[in-house]
Amino acid sequence: MRNQKELEEAVTQILKNIGEDPTRQGLVKTPYRVAQMFKELTRGYHESPERLINKAHFDVDYDEMVVVTNIDFYSLCEHHMLPFFGLAHVGYIPKGKVVGLSKIPRIVDMIARRLQVQENMTQQIANILNDHLAPDGVGVVIEGYHMCMMMRGVEKQKAKMITSSLLGSFKEDQKTRTEFLELIRSERRAL
Repeated sequence: MRNQKELEEAVTQILKNIGEDPTRQGLVKTPYRVAQMFKELTRGYHESPERLINKAHFDVDYDEMVVVTNIDFYSLCEHHMLPFFGLAHVGYIPKGKVVGLSKIPRIVDMIARRLQVQENMTQQIANILNDHLAPDGVGVVIEGYHMCMMMRGVEKQKAKMITSSLLGSFKEDQKTRTEFLELIRSERRAL
């Protein structure tokens, strides 16, 4: 975050403009807390895939699907700056190289912790894995609940958005795509 004080001043103005008194006891520290919250919720802007993955990719003689399911995430919609959250399911087929297991949820977090739309987030995660591992294929499916639809606008509490990004063999080969989707579907049924 560039300037904590400027963000605090902006929050103070918002409080005034909605009819609140920023000097009342319950709100005195709110501008500071909101600025700190935005620092935490947008930390993905200060991370890079190169630094995050670092040297945590390993040569392996393995060419079967690797899938990590039920990666929880929290993000902010870039249209309303309201939260959206849910689960990411990520798979890839290595071509001689795998990434450390913890790196996949870290990639999801890094991309989610930016102002986002779910469609872009899904593609960005897939592209990072594709670019850094050069696998045979990548699949990402994200299930998200959006507060901008739940607490304002159409106010639909159970509406869930599902997006996918399929690259390489996940897009080109029906059998591979079906295997990936069945693996994440069976995992979702087990919950």
